[in-house]
Amino acid sequence: MRKYLTVCGLAAALGALALPVLAQEAVAEAAEVVPVMDKGDVAWMMVSTLLVLFMILPGLALFYGGLVRSKNMLSVLMQCTMITALVMVIWVVWGYSMAFGGGTGAFWGGLGKMFLAGVTPDSMAATFTEGVVIPEYVFIAFQMTFAAITPALIVGAFAERVKFGAVMLFTALWVTVVYFPVAHMVWDASGLIFKMGALDFAGGTVVHINAGIAALIGSLMIGPRIGLGKDMMAPHSMTLTLVGAGILWVGWFGFNAGSNLEANGGATLAMINTFTATAGAILAWSGLEAVLRGKASMLGAASGLVAGLVAVTPAAGTVGPVGAIALGAIAAAGCYFFVAVVKNRFGYDDSLDVFGIHGIGGIIGAIGTGIFTAPGLGGTGAGDFSIAAQVMVQIKAVGITVLWCAIGSAVIYKVVDLTIGLRVDTDAERQGLDLTAHGESAYHA
Repeated sequence: MRKYLTVCGLAAALGALALPVLAQEAVAEAAEVVPVMDKGDVAWMMVSTLLVLFMILPGLALFYGGLVRSKNMLSVLMQCTMITALVMVIWVVWGYSMAFGGGTGAFWGGLGKMFLAGVTPDSMAATFTEGVVIPEYVFIAFQMTFAAITPALIVGAFAERVKFGAVMLFTALWVTVVYFPVAHMVWDASGLIFKMGALDFAGGTVVHINAGIAALIGSLMIGPRIGLGKDMMAPHSMTLTLVGAGILWVGWFGFNAGSNLEANGGATLAMINTFTATAGAILAWSGLEAVLRGKASMLGAASGLVAGLVAVTPAAGTVGPVGAIALGAIAAAGCYFFVAVVKNRFGYDDSLDVFGIHGIGGIIGAIGTGIFTAPGLGGTGAGDFSIAAQVMVQIKAVGITVLWCAIGSAVIYKVVDLTIGLRVDTDAERQGLDLTAHGESAYHA
């Protein structure tokens, strides 16, 4: 018995000596986080990607198509369709690499992933949770839809008067010179604006300010439509415009909630904000119209809908639902002022109010994100969140985006004009682009 106790005591002593070693090994194993892919996240991101595609075709195409005259309806549908296809090919060949290619530059991601080099079904992309990943292919496809919709938004500014070939050439140059670098600057960890600490959850700067500024530059450089202020240029189908607007709202849940990259509480916050901000903006725009014009219009409600979606895009993941309502209402008021007052005062022909809604709404949303993210206002900011400091960062991010886009867009418009020409001739514009550019019509008598 004594011998047994001695052996047991010796074993216990050796075990005690071994405990620190075992503990160190356990800590080392815990430190090695094994990446986890959740099938629910993957499924959600695949659905979100399809929802953003749904925003473009048919959502944006119908929204814009209803707003132009019937003789130009098909041209808008064609432009949205062809821009989507063109940008998807460019994104695979060099766009993804320039935006997210793994390079450490402040302005671009390099060319290391041209033609998606090195990407396989087993390649993974990081999410916002350490150790949680999604397939890189689904991340590539999701971001590809963002790249496709942004230049499609721009065409609303110069609808009814620009050559089809010019639209395509402008798109190819613009996404390369403007969109991909800005996407890298804002969303890649090595990007200039990302490192500044700017908040842009789903593309307030990358998509909406970018598109809005390019639209303003285009409307100024191309000039107004023939007969502006004299001929009837009212939307030919508010029915189709509302159908398109409704599809945009539904698709925007993929745009915003999908930008969370995971199917968790963060995605649900972005989801409810996409409801509430939009509702607040619709009510605000329609209320302003009722007071100032005596009647609330369907065009105004649809415009408010889009303004609210635009404004909440950068804020969707960090503001609270009530703050989103306020942000949407503020953005609607600002956009209404630019659409109803500023545009008329300065006389530029932003045909479908791309700058007035996407540009101004994007700027208000980006700056407002720095305010409503504060925890005291229902946002998700940390306890030491400073509204003043964050707003300054947001303003700098907006300024960089505006300058980069304005200069780049102006140069590209000029290059296109000097090479193939931007604008159709007078006869073609009067007859309509459906027949003159595409040889077919959206409607038949």
